[in-house]
Amino acid sequence: MDLGLKNKVALVAAASQGLGKASAFALAQEGARLVICSRREKEVRQTAEEISQQTGSKVVPVVADVSKQEDIKKFVGAALKEFGTIHVLVNNAGGPPTGHITSMTDEEWEKGVQLTLMSAVRLSREVLPMMEKQQWGRVITIVSLVAKQPLNELLISSTLRPGILGLMKVLSNQYAQHNITVNTVCPGLILTKRQEELSASRAAEKKMTFEEYLADSAKAIPTGRLGRPEEIGNVIAFLASEQASYINGVNLLVDGGIVKGIY
Repeated sequence: MDLGLKNKVALVAAASQGLGKASAFALAQEGARLVICSRREKEVRQTAEEISQQTGSKVVPVVADVSKQEDIKKFVGAALKEFGTIHVLVNNAGGPPTGHITSMTDEEWEKGVQLTLMSAVRLSREVLPMMEKQQWGRVITIVSLVAKQPLNELLISSTLRPGILGLMKVLSNQYAQHNITVNTVCPGLILTKRQEELSASRAAEKKMTFEEYLADSAKAIPTGRLGRPEEIGNVIAFLASEQASYINGVNLLVDGGIVKGIY
């Protein structure tokens, strides 16, 4: 299937590893041109080179912290300088601080707000006017299953991510008339580097091996396994495509069935 993404310009945040990297790969494989960012210069340059070599697409790396407004402007500006416009925005950021309500400080909460919520607000605010001008755009925001099913140990994430669903639903209503779709993707347990680190830590706490902990975690997932990053990337690429032009305002769980609610 031709997804109609050849030569489209995609801006993918936090793309040096994990779900951002998988999303960038999937878009590049469909012929999209990319601008990607990360706080880590070495990693983002290596990722850009890797994606370009494997797909043939042009990939521009930018060092940027999406929790900072000035860095977001630099990130978007790099895309405009190189390609003149942006067709696809993938909002993505690392996880906010974790902890208990009585132990987390105001500074930790503020850090979570800037990283998780305001990055999506600011990036969307920067790109939507040009998408409206060209009468074509895709805004896809990667959140988490906690947007649908909160987890006790992920308090800040469980607080902010449902709000992002509300934000993106409003934007989907406001911009659909301009041939712009706005959707969110809610990944479940995906075996990224971050998930591997968390699993290793939790396995040690439970005096289990890493493999035993993953097998135990998989028991709660109807598909019987954790997801692969590329399985999220493929969903992102489809939502960015011409074929997905009637999918708008959707909060799509990609979780192997682990979330038990029906909404």
